[in-house]
Amino acid sequence: MLTLLLSALRLLFALSLLTGVLYPALVLVVARFAFPEQASGSLIERDGRVVGSRLIGQPFESARWFASRPSATQARPYDASASSGSNLGPTSPALADAVRMRVALWRERVGTRAAVPVDLVTASASGLDPHQSPAAALFQAERVAAARGLDPARVRALVEQHVERRTAGFLGEPRVNVLELNLALDALR
Repeated sequence: MLTLLLSALRLLFALSLLTGVLYPALVLVVARFAFPEQASGSLIERDGRVVGSRLIGQPFESARWFASRPSATQARPYDASASSGSNLGPTSPALADAVRMRVALWRERVGTRAAVPVDLVTASASGLDPHQSPAAALFQAERVAAARGLDPARVRALVEQHVERRTAGFLGEPRVNVLELNLALDALR
């Protein structure tokens, strides 16, 4: 019996070392060399200060900014340590109520009865998506231009310049990184 227990403990120690220390260390080293920007969080710096990540959405409340998709994280919006969806299904009354409220809010913000792009009223699966569709960004262009006193055509052109195409030409959908678009907006004079 003691022999079996010692064998089991040695195996536990060996597997813990292999899967809990060596493998994660190897993945970290490979990631740092093969994908250094992503392994460091894809951080965006301006004037020597980190302003965000290309991978994590953040809230933009002012009309001077393009707003992000709604966040599904519960305690604080865009909390990367609490990444998850809302777990509300398509037949959920709570989800339907939230979407109706967001649609009404967006129609009030932009002063239109037009259809609101779906990604402005629904959270992504992680609740942290930093991207939105080009349609969602263009939907906000007039509002942002008016708040900043800019020509709407110039703001729409800025959106078009920041559209990221499908990965490898066929994966995913065209998208706009909201943080990068807002930073470019600040550079407009």
